[in-house]
Amino acid sequence: MTPTEQLFDQIQHHFSETIRESSAFGKALWDELLLTHPADIAEFFAQLNADQCIQIFKKFPQKVQLAVFEHLSDVKKTTVLAALDTSHKTYLLSNIPTDQLTDLFEHFSDKELHQYLNLLHKKDQEQIVSMLKFNPESAGGIMDTDVITLLESFTVAKAIQLLQRLQPKHELHRNLYVTDQDNHLIGHINLEDLVIKHPQNTIGSFLRKNPLVAFVEQDQEEVAKKMIHYHLESVPVVDQNNYFLGVIPSEILPNIIEQEASEDVYKMSAMAPIKQTYFETPFFKVLYERSSILIILLMAQTLSTLIVKRYELILQGFLLYFLTMLTSTGGNTSSQSSAVVIQGMASGDIAPGTIGRFLRREFAMASLLSIILGFFSFIRVYLIYGRMWESIAVSISLGLIVLVSVILGSILPILLKKLRIDPAFSAGPGLATIMDILGLLIYCYVSSLILR
Repeated sequence: MTPTEQLFDQIQHHFSETIRESSAFGKALWDELLLTHPADIAEFFAQLNADQCIQIFKKFPQKVQLAVFEHLSDVKKTTVLAALDTSHKTYLLSNIPTDQLTDLFEHFSDKELHQYLNLLHKKDQEQIVSMLKFNPESAGGIMDTDVITLLESFTVAKAIQLLQRLQPKHELHRNLYVTDQDNHLIGHINLEDLVIKHPQNTIGSFLRKNPLVAFVEQDQEEVAKKMIHYHLESVPVVDQNNYFLGVIPSEILPNIIEQEASEDVYKMSAMAPIKQTYFETPFFKVLYERSSILIILLMAQTLSTLIVKRYELILQGFLLYFLTMLTSTGGNTSSQSSAVVIQGMASGDIAPGTIGRFLRREFAMASLLSIILGFFSFIRVYLIYGRMWESIAVSISLGLIVLVSVILGSILPILLKKLRIDPAFSAGPGLATIMDILGLLIYCYVSSLILR
């Protein structure tokens, strides 16, 4: 257990003593808590009930409150806000970034949203309302609008004066974006240019071209991948008329990657992504998400029952021993193939220009895998049982199942991508169920032909 974890454990066991600072030990725990990183405190809040969170949060100094509040989950933020007085609410809402406010306000009812918007300045209200129009997972939904832009006609001296006057009210990035009089994006300069260039030089004389510009409706994952590809520290966001709207800083990339990875994990398990943490999500919502897809897959297995009934005489006795081996091999092989193609799409290795090459490579892989696994299955069955034709039936069936599994696992994610459906849905229980049914059908049909 780390020192921080030990501290949190002691606070939980001596909660009242810590909050009241009623002893030297309780005061020491509280003083140590104040020195703890806000992100760790926010994680600690996830272990506490709502009443304990509120008690601790109210006792914090305002600066600590703000730092911790920014790291809390949206559910915890709403819980804390509801317990604060108007002045504390106003302080917190007025001092956190606009993109965080936008995410938070999505959890409020219309009545609550109106109430909290009234606590903000008119300019902030307009920014929030305009950002709420964008998809939360688009470039517009994650951009930072509190940024400084410069005009190309500004001199270096005037730009420096502007930065000094506006800081620290606006976010300052290494790349400073330059617009024309109508706020159309032109290019950017680097912050160090203002130190190197002569004070009377105009911004336009050393303007740089933007290597990447994000459109406001562009998907956040697509933007994040391009930022990583080009090693960019920030990206400007514009609308269809090239009107500058905001900036996506590189600091937000870990959050996007983590969010997208979490969504893919859920989709690969045939579940809709859950936005909140596990314990903050209502039990019956999780139950519904998990049971609904399992019921559908369960009903789909009716086809397996029909196949077994149709070939009941073939499967009696010896061949029944290998049924689970063949179906599980098909499910494992297809999942392996889909994982390869999904990862390739995510990394950019598999793109529209390389799909043909990828499919040829996977078809060759499927052919060799089917031969190798079919051969080893024949050796296994024949050496143990010594039945030639039954061994041939099992090995040919397994080879065909592997061939179909690899091809299906490779093609299905690509087809879903073309249909604008997340390829992650092609992995996991859904694909495994399809291969269970196909594998059983192949096994029964091949066995009936060979052992007729």
